[in-house]
Amino acid sequence: MTDDDLLRYSRHILLDDIGIEGQDQLLAAHALVIGAGGLGSPVALYLGSAGVGRITLVDPDTVDLTNLQRQIAHSQDRIGQPKVASAAAAVHALNPGAQLDTLVQRADATLLDRWVPQADVVLDCSDNFATRQLVNAACVRHRRPLVSGAAIGFDGQVSVYDCRQPDAPCYACLFPPDAPPEEVRCATMGVFAPLVGIIGATQAAEALKLLAGVGTSLAGRLQMLDARRMRWDEIRIPRQPACPVCGAAH
Repeated sequence: MTDDDLLRYSRHILLDDIGIEGQDQLLAAHALVIGAGGLGSPVALYLGSAGVGRITLVDPDTVDLTNLQRQIAHSQDRIGQPKVASAAAAVHALNPGAQLDTLVQRADATLLDRWVPQADVVLDCSDNFATRQLVNAACVRHRRPLVSGAAIGFDGQVSVYDCRQPDAPCYACLFPPDAPPEEVRCATMGVFAPLVGIIGATQAAEALKLLAGVGTSLAGRLQMLDARRMRWDEIRIPRQPACPVCGAAH
């Protein structure tokens, strides 16, 4: 690390659980972020500001005026730009040394099979069930930890699906691919602005913990937030032996 790095990351380095070694691990790490909207905004900003050395952002959409109520990586003057380019500009404004790959594409199986193996952690900040299932399947195939978040209305959820742990479930253990929930989107249902910040910041925290080897992750636990009451509830999630994605027969 340079002298500037030692100053920039000093508040991490002062933490016994992170220190110089942990910060070096963050600087050497690669995070793949699927989605650069409400969840992806705080994820990208916190990963970039914390010193994750390489961040790959994937999102096919452009910045729209309706995004600015909650998607804090974007700004009025970047309306019409690809969200990944806008988010990259916001990260670089905080940390010019961050390396960002920007992919103006939908996260399909081909893209995921190329990029997931290159990443040390994958963060699913997408807004639809089909993409979440594709991301989860790729993380299981390539044995990469997945930090998944979702938010709609006043309700959010977040967990870690880490197939490197023998008893940890994958996303499909909890949400079977053949039983999709009714799709609800911010465009029709609305979303409380700070909710995506809370869930996205929690995703970033879990990713940084995984990369730096700090604490205990949310693997095997689903955290659910009711923002009306600001109440967190937790359920334990076992691995399902018959899971079509990570089950023993696969």
